[in-house]
Amino acid sequence: MTQTLSKPDATKSQYTVTWEKLPDDFKLPDDPVENIDQPLLAAALREALDLAGFILASMLIASNFGLCVKVNDKTVVKAPDWVYVPSVLPTEPGEVRRSYTPNAEGEVPAVVMEFLSDTDGSEYSNKPTYPYGKWRFYERILQVPIYVIFEPKSGVLEVYRLSTSGEYELQEPDANQRFWIESMGLFLGVWEGEKSQRIGYWLRWWDENGNLLLWGAERVEEERQRAEEERHRAEEERHRAEEERHRADRLMAYLRSQGVNPDGI
Repeated sequence: MTQTLSKPDATKSQYTVTWEKLPDDFKLPDDPVENIDQPLLAAALREALDLAGFILASMLIASNFGLCVKVNDKTVVKAPDWVYVPSVLPTEPGEVRRSYTPNAEGEVPAVVMEFLSDTDGSEYSNKPTYPYGKWRFYERILQVPIYVIFEPKSGVLEVYRLSTSGEYELQEPDANQRFWIESMGLFLGVWEGEKSQRIGYWLRWWDENGNLLLWGAERVEEERQRAEEERHRAEEERHRAEEERHRADRLMAYLRSQGVNPDGI
């Protein structure tokens, strides 16, 4: 499927986009992950969704995973740090998904995320010519509705939404400093703390009622606290029953001392 996109800006860029699945023998770039934070942040986002029962077999949620498309007869591959596609076509039995071409293999990604590193700031690149900047690729070519840029060191979170004019617009957070991601039915925000021996800022999910989607260790701790509270309640109930028995024994002893048989009452 081929599509022509154009934009009346200073660059007068026009793209002929072909949504064509990559052949099996296509060699994907093997770019290294830029730092240790990126896989940890991506895995934490997925873990909370998985434990909450959010992830369906029809979805694609991946990190550092190639999004591919042919633009002006040249294959372009970008690997966002995190991507969410609501619905994809199933793979053949035994097939391993090596990359993803929107429209040819399912829907266009609803959300892409980039975690800033100490490199050249390519996440903001609007380079209009091959191999194209990431910003330009997500905004103009793939037309991804939500583009998230996160700076792990400072905790600064930027959420951009594709406007009707086809350009990304910076969104304002709500009173809780979170962003509503409509396609997911969840809020996205920043949380500070420790996980996987990393202390710092993390991206977290909250449901529509403001409840934090927990990680596995947090769920275990929550269950431990619940069991401890239940043990305390049981212990308090045992103490109350014991006190009641002692009071009854004292009363019966008093009645007997007064010549009254409590068993005959």
